[in-house]
Amino acid sequence: MYSEDELIQLSALQHIIFCERQCALIHIEQLWSENILTAEGKIMHEKVDTANRESRGKIRIEYGVPMRSLRLGLIGKADVVEFHKTGEQWIPFPVEYKRGKPKLDDCDKVQLCAQAMCLEEMMDIEISEGALFYGQTRHRYDVNFDSALRKETEDAAMRLRELIKSGITPKAEYSAKCKKCSLIELCLPKMSKKASNYLLKVVEE
Repeated sequence: MYSEDELIQLSALQHIIFCERQCALIHIEQLWSENILTAEGKIMHEKVDTANRESRGKIRIEYGVPMRSLRLGLIGKADVVEFHKTGEQWIPFPVEYKRGKPKLDDCDKVQLCAQAMCLEEMMDIEISEGALFYGQTRHRYDVNFDSALRKETEDAAMRLRELIKSGITPKAEYSAKCKKCSLIELCLPKMSKKASNYLLKVVEE
C-alpha cells in the first residue's frame, strides 16, 4: 500500500503506454505543450466535467468523480461514472471520453480499467465493465475488465512508478506516432536520431 503523498496521477498510465519518453518529459521534466489534438480533448473533458448530475430510471450519472487506489498508488478523476441499479445495489460503470478514435494499443483501456480498480477499492465492490466514448466516431465502445487487462494495468502502474523514481528520461526514438504528439517540438526525435548517427560516424572514423 502507498501513502496519500506517494500517489501518481492516473492519467499518466496512458502516457507510459503511448511513449515512455513522452511520459518522462511530462512527469519527470514537467514539460507540456498543446496542439490541436490536445486542445480539442481538453475542451471535450471540460464540457463533461461541468455537466450536472443526471438520473435516468435505473441509471444515475455522476460527472468528474474523484478517485484513488492506495494499492496501485494512483489518484485521479473519472469523466463519468454511471451507477446501474441491479436489485438493491448500484453498480459503478466508468465512462471515459476521448476526442479521437479507438487506438491500436491499450492505453485508453488501461486508463479506464485503472479507474474501475480505484472504484472497486474505494467502494469494496466488483466492476466488470465500463466504456470509452470517442468524439471522432461519436460511438461508445464497451470494455471488459478481464484478468489480462487488469494485469496490463497493474504492470503499467509499476512501470510508471519505476520510471518516475529513476528520474531518467529515455532517449528519443522517432516513429509514426510522434506526428500526433504535442511534445514533438520539445522532444525533437528526428534531430536526436541524426545527432546519434553523426556521433557514431565520428567515433567510427
